[in-house]
Formats: sequence, C-alpha cells, structure tokens
Amino acid sequence: MSNPEGRRRTLAFIALLSGAAAIGFAPIFVRLSDTSPTASAFWRVALAAPVLWAWLLATSHSPPLPRGEGPGVRAEETLPPGTLRILILTGLMFACDLGVWHISLTWTSVANSTLEANFAPIFVTLGAWLLWRQRPTPLFVLALAITLAGAMLLIGPNFNAGGRAFIGDALGVLTAVFYAGYMLSLKAATGRASTLRIMAVSTTVTALALLPYALATAEHFWPQNMQGWLVLAGLALIPHVAGQSLIAWGFARLPAALSSVSLLLQVVVAALCAWLLLGEAMQPVQMAGGAIVLAGIYLARQAG
Repeated sequence: MSNPEGRRRTLAFIALLSGAAAIGFAPIFVRLSDTSPTASAFWRVALAAPVLWAWLLATSHSPPLPRGEGPGVRAEETLPPGTLRILILTGLMFACDLGVWHISLTWTSVANSTLEANFAPIFVTLGAWLLWRQRPTPLFVLALAITLAGAMLLIGPNFNAGGRAFIGDALGVLTAVFYAGYMLSLKAATGRASTLRIMAVSTTVTALALLPYALATAEHFWPQNMQGWLVLAGLALIPHVAGQSLIAWGFARLPAALSSVSLLLQVVVAALCAWLLLGEAMQPVQMAGGAIVLAGIYLARQAG
C-alpha cells in the first residue's frame, strides 16, 4: 500500500470513529426531546435535509476535490443508471431504522437499545459475504467476537425480562436488521455519487417516509417550546449531518465489515452519556465491557 493511500485509509478510519461518536449522542437527544419518539425521528431528518442540500449546493460551486480527499461534488454531476433507486432504498432503510429505534430508546435503557441496534455488524458481514463475496478474515472474526463480547458485558446488567422493556429490546434487535440494510445500500451507493449527494437525497427520502408514520402515531408531534426545538436541532446537526456524513465518507473508503464493527464505538459513547446525563449508572463490569469494545475495534482496524 502506498503511503498516500495509507494516509487516506487512516483519515477515513478517523472520520468513521468521529461519526460513530457523534451518533452516540443521538439517544440522549431523543430522551430529552418533548416530542413523541416517532416525531423526533421525523424531525431529525426533516431539519437535517435543508442543511445537507445547502451544503451540497454551496460545495457544487467550488472546484471538486480529488477522489478520496473529500466530497468531490460537481455541479454537473449526473447519477449512473440505477443510482437513484439505490439512494431511495438507502433512505427507506434508514426510515425503518429510525422509526423502530426511537421507540426502542424510550421503552428500554439507552445502553440496551444502542447495543442491540449495533448488532448490525453480524448482518453486514453476512450481507457483504453474500452480495460481494467479501469473506471475513479469521482475525476480523476474532475482533468481531471480542467486540460483541465486550458489548454484552457493557449491557448485560441492564437486560430485562418481559413487559414493555422486553419489547423495547426486541425492537432494538429489529433496528439492527434495518441498520445493516442501510449500511449495505449505503456501501452500494458510495461508488456512484458524492457523499453529500447521497446524504441529501437519502435524508429527504427518509423524511418523506417518516412524515405519515409520525403524523399517524405521535401523540406530541410539535415541540412544546424553544428548548424543544433546540434539542431537535441538536439531534439533526450532531448525529445526522455531522455523524452520518462522516460515516458515509469513511464507509466509502473502507471495507463494509470493518466499517460496521467500528461503529460499535457509539455504544460506549451512548452508555457513558446516559450515565452522566440521564443517571443510568454503569457498573464496573459495564466499564470493563466498554474497554473490551474499544480493544475489539482496534483489532478490527488491524484486520482491515
């Protein structure tokens, strides 16, 4: 591997981890929101979409960056055949992801729901193998096992049996299926369009898909005051505009399986934030689990 290529991969990995950390704040914003969970899912993307389109249009008037160095947006960019269908699929998968996950976040603990949503690497690795014949290396399988074992230690003490919390845990696992579909479709789209165009189009599709769902199910659709709007703005800008854009950019430059397991960093961030801001205390075994997750991510980086 050439030195410039090595630097690009390192930068992509840093972007991926930064995006995962930003997404780790999403559960906190959802919990602080004064709207219903399905409404906050809609507002997350509805407020993010105009920002992404403005960013795309502003960047399109500047000279494109070399491939691999940035979004590389061109005003005259035309999408290859079939790309729009992939972008629509990406947006629909993310709509399913958010629609289910935001309910899970309010029915079980932040740590539980975030971990369960991040079981997606199992489905991503399987999907990448079946779709693109990207067979995982033995070292990566070991890294994935270590990471998931650490994540189980992180969440284990909070698992609930029965009732509303159990349904929340089940919805968290279902989220992982949709999240895997989102990441696989995102991976398919990254070679066909710029990161900003992918984000702008897919986010718009997600918002359009979530609007009727939110209107039909949300008891509180509109924020109650300015503080409620600020919480939703934070949810849109930090986890989505910043976090998802960094992830999409890094995802385009790294193997799908490595990218997905690296996103488990958001489990650690979400659990720490829930402990510090929401009073969901972490036990020593959970702290040890967080450390093991980080070790697994590092090992996966070596395997990639």
